[in-house]
Amino acid sequence: MTESKSMILGCAGKSLSREEIRFYRGECPWGFILFARNISETEQIRDLVDEMRDCVGRPGAPVFIDQEGGRVQRIRPPLAPNYPAGAALGALWRDDHDAGERAAWLLARLHAFDLLKLGITVDCLPVLDVPIEGASDVIGARAYGKEPNSVTALGKASAEGLMAGGVLPVMKHIPGHGRAFADTHFELPIVNASLSDLQRHDFPPFRELSHLPMAMTAHVVYAAVDPDNPATTSGRVVDEIIRGEIGFDGLLISDDTSMKALSGDFPSKAAAILAAGVDIVLHCNGVMEEMAGIASRTTGLEGRTLERAERALNCIGERDQADEAEIRAEFATYFEAVA
Repeated sequence: MTESKSMILGCAGKSLSREEIRFYRGECPWGFILFARNISETEQIRDLVDEMRDCVGRPGAPVFIDQEGGRVQRIRPPLAPNYPAGAALGALWRDDHDAGERAAWLLARLHAFDLLKLGITVDCLPVLDVPIEGASDVIGARAYGKEPNSVTALGKASAEGLMAGGVLPVMKHIPGHGRAFADTHFELPIVNASLSDLQRHDFPPFRELSHLPMAMTAHVVYAAVDPDNPATTSGRVVDEIIRGEIGFDGLLISDDTSMKALSGDFPSKAAAILAAGVDIVLHCNGVMEEMAGIASRTTGLEGRTLERAERALNCIGERDQADEAEIRAEFATYFEAVA
C-alpha cells in the first residue's frame, strides 16, 4: 500500500473513471470529499465510496461532505430531507437556549444517520463563523448567529450530535470568515479589523471548541496578523492564531484550493499551504490536471500531521443507541416541515 498523502480529493462524477482509479491508486490521498455532482441514489453512493477506499487500500479512509442544512446540503430528497440552515437554529436559540441546543444536536444526529448509511464518515460542520452586518452572503444563513455565544453553543451541540452518531465534525472556517466582504469562491477577502476585535468577536467559538478533531481554514487575509497572505497560506496565522491563541492542535485542513481566492498554480498552492503549517490540502472539483498539480507537491503523512490524523480518526467511538424514528419525531417538534 502506498503511503497516504496529505490531501483530500474530489472526483468528477457518480463513479470513478479508469483514469481516476489509476491516479488515486498511485497518489493515495488521505481522504475524499463528495459533492452533489457525485450523488444520485443510495447504492450508487455506497459503491462510489467503496471504490474510493479500495483505490487507497484503506477501508477506514475518511470520506467528507458538506451537509449543513439550508443551501449547503449535498444530499437532498429522497435520500435526506431538506434540513434547516444554521440561522434557523439560531432563531430558535434566541427564544429558548435549551430548545435551540437540543434541536442542533438532533439535527446533527440526523445528519449522522443519513451519512453513515452511505458510508460517509466526516461532515464539514459546525460553521463557527460569526458574521457582521454587511458581510458577504457566502456565510449568511449558514451561521448560527451574529454573536459568539450563540455560535459557540450551537456549534458545540452540533459537533456532539455528529460524534454521538459516529460521524466526525470539521469546524470551519478557522479563525473566522464572518467579516469577509467578498465571496472566496471568486476573490480574496481582506479583513481590516483590529486584532482586539477579532479576539473579541471572531476567535471565541473556535477557542471554546478547540478540542474538536479537525478544522478547515479560511481563505481570508487578516491584515492585523499577516497583511500579505490569507490564513490558509500564512504561517503567522497558523502558528500565532490557530495553534497559539485559539489553541487548536487537531488536524488542520485547507479550504478548497480550487476556489479563486487563492492565487498561483496548483503545485504552488499546495506547497504554500503545507509550508504554512496546514496539515492537509483540500481539492474539491475533481479536475484531473489540477489534482495532479496538488499531488506533485504533497508528501506522505508524517510527524505531527500523522499524529493528528490518527488522533482525529480515533475520535470515532461507539455510536449511541439512539433510535432514528424517535430522533426524527423529536426533531419534528421543532421543525415539523422537514423531519
